[in-house]
Amino acid sequence: MELSKYKKAPKNIIFEDLIVFQNEDYLLINKPPFVSSLPERTGDRSLSILKLAKEHFEDIQLCHRLDKETSGILLLAKNPEAYRNASMQFEHREIKKEYHALVNGVHDLDSISVFLPIAILKDKTGVKIDRVKGKIAETVFFTEKKYSQHTLLRCYPITGRMHQIRVHLMCLGAPIVCDPTYTGEYIFLSNLKRKFNLKESDEELPLMKRVALHAKKISFSGVNGELIEAEAPYPKDFEVLIKQLDKFSS
Repeated sequence: MELSKYKKAPKNIIFEDLIVFQNEDYLLINKPPFVSSLPERTGDRSLSILKLAKEHFEDIQLCHRLDKETSGILLLAKNPEAYRNASMQFEHREIKKEYHALVNGVHDLDSISVFLPIAILKDKTGVKIDRVKGKIAETVFFTEKKYSQHTLLRCYPITGRMHQIRVHLMCLGAPIVCDPTYTGEYIFLSNLKRKFNLKESDEELPLMKRVALHAKKISFSGVNGELIEAEAPYPKDFEVLIKQLDKFSS
């Protein structure tokens, strides 16, 4: 199914509306889906979080990245000292991140750890499990809520490899909804709602038009050692998806 025409960045993004926390050192935002963390190869005109942030904070730097389709909490540093502080915590795996993912199938996971090395594909479009050349990667999973055909999971990446959560869930036999790269199937309202009627001339679109992954929470230590925690509410598409499941599939 071709969904590229639906995978567009929101229009007229107001950067201030994305902010969920800030102090003199850090900025935490709720990144919308379909917006790149960094400028893409298409040139400086491409929309990115870093470009938007620099319109307000000249020296700001991204402390980590989220995939373009992934929504949720993103950490930025306002000054070099803050950036170094966060970088050291990422390096020592001291920053705690919680993601929410809706996956295909019903799964009862309780602190299930996937410890499988990851290697980036030659074309850099994805990753694979490679026990010889791959880099160490670990993710811990918990079931948040089970539905009739799907499961909402909490995911805690210990390392921060490209597509780590996505490929590790595929290995568990629990691929993320709307993630065909890693065998994730689409979810349709007709699969959930009885007596669903669709005109013969219409094509039913999936409830989710992107990888159903959201960076929900983050916690880390500020420059002065204080605990900083922040949470990003679900964006509209993820919220609607969960509401439909709650209504028709609980």
